[in-house]
Amino acid sequence: MRLAYPSSVHIVRVPCTGKVDVLHLMRCFERGADGVYVVGCREGDCHYQDGNFRARKRVEQAQALLDSIGIGGGRVRMCNLSSSDAPLFVRFAEEMHAAVLQAGPNPIRAALAARRTRAAGGSGASDGERRAIV
Repeated sequence: MRLAYPSSVHIVRVPCTGKVDVLHLMRCFERGADGVYVVGCREGDCHYQDGNFRARKRVEQAQALLDSIGIGGGRVRMCNLSSSDAPLFVRFAEEMHAAVLQAGPNPIRAALAARRTRAAGGSGASDGERRAIV
C-alpha cells in the first residue's frame, strides 16, 4: 500500500525518539522548518523502555520555549504510532501541514533571510515553500 503525504514533509530517522533533544527541535526551526512533529512508538511499546516518554517531555519543553519567544508552541507536536499505522501517519502529516500553513512562515527563517539580504546588499527573495520536519 502506497500512501502519499504532503511533499513538504521531510523525514529524519532516529533509532528512538528518546534521542531527540530540545536542541534538535530548536535547530530545525533555526534551519528554516515551519513546523516539526515527532512520531514515536506507542506509549508502553518503546523498544528502549521509556524513550517515547522522554521525547514527549522534550517536545513539551520545546513548545513552552517556542511560546515564550513568540513563535508558537503549536509548531511542534508529537504523536505515538505503531509501524502498522501508515494511514494514521499520513493523517497526522496532513494535519501538521495544515497547522503549519495556518501558522504562517517561520519568523526565524524570515529574520535570517532579511539579515542575509542586508549583508549581501541585494534583494534576495526567500522561497515560499513551507516545511515540516518529521
